[in-house]
Order: sequence, then structure tokens, then C-alpha cells
Amino acid sequence: MACKSETQTDVAAAVHTPEFLNGLKSSGLPNHEIKLKVGIPIMLLRNIDHSSGLCNGTRLIVTQLGKRIIEAKVITGNNAGQKVFIPRMNLSPSDHRIPFKFNRRQFPIMVSYAMTINKSQGQSLSNVSLLLRKPVFSHGQLYVALSRVTTRQGLKILISNEAGKESTVTDNVVYNEVFRNLD
Repeated sequence: MACKSETQTDVAAAVHTPEFLNGLKSSGLPNHEIKLKVGIPIMLLRNIDHSSGLCNGTRLIVTQLGKRIIEAKVITGNNAGQKVFIPRMNLSPSDHRIPFKFNRRQFPIMVSYAMTINKSQGQSLSNVSLLLRKPVFSHGQLYVALSRVTTRQGLKILISNEAGKESTVTDNVVYNEVFRNLD
């Protein structure tokens, strides 16, 4: 729902219809409609309860679905195996490109069969599969991606170019400035 303001006009209300608002997609904001079932892997998009391990990026498996709450089992971090409850919340997008404020009442989750390298930081995973269609774009990201896996046998890498041709090498982007003044 669009947030009320003193300057809101009938024209703005007509443009920001529920259908329009429901169709907006923004980073960090769950979609208006999320299709879930028991057993599906999900990832939290907000910090809910740090002491229970419910932080942005925590991965879980849905164990029960309710209209206003989801029961899930944590599958990463120190609280792995713990059952938790995730409520629906009022969420606002932090995307500054959207020229108005609005709230969406939704579960702060997204279906997560995969994750970005940045979201994987700080996690230890038994299996990691990397799909590298182009070289990792920033300093240290390849190291972060490769160091998430706990054993070499749990690591699978597919390197291909934009045309789909497979390769056995990729660039490791390292900024030489990092090594200056090292003795």
C-alpha cells in the first residue's frame, strides 16, 4: 500500500493502484506473491532475531505453512537444525530509484535454490556449485566463493563464456594496491 502523505493527490492514488504496487520488484523486498510448499529452501531478507540466527541471508527449509506464519528449520550457521517461526511483516523498499514510499505486508523471504557470492560470506557449506559465465568481477570474490565449501569433494565449478563454450580457467581479480607496503 502506498504511504499517505499530505501532498498525495487523487492523480497519484490513481497511478499507484494496488495492481501497480503489487507488480513492483525491488532488491531486498519480497515479491507480492510467493509460491511455497513444505520442503522448499528459502532465505531470509531481513534481520529478525540475531540470537536465534534469523539474520539476512540465513537459509532455511519450510516445514509448515500458515496464513500468517511459516515454520522452518535453519540449515546454515550455529543454529542449524533449530525450528523457527517467521511472521509476515510490513516491509518498505530501500531502493532510492522508487520516487515514492510504500509498504508491503509479506514474509521477509525468497525461494533460494542458489545464492550470490556476497550472500554466502561467513557460511560453511558441505556442497558448493559455482557457475562462472564471466570472470568474478571484484577483488577477493573468487576466494570467498571457493572458501565456503568444507571439503574439496564438495566443490563443483562450471566455467563457460557467454557463447556457452566450457573452459577450465578463469581470471582471479586481484588489485595489486592491496599488496603495497607489505614487508
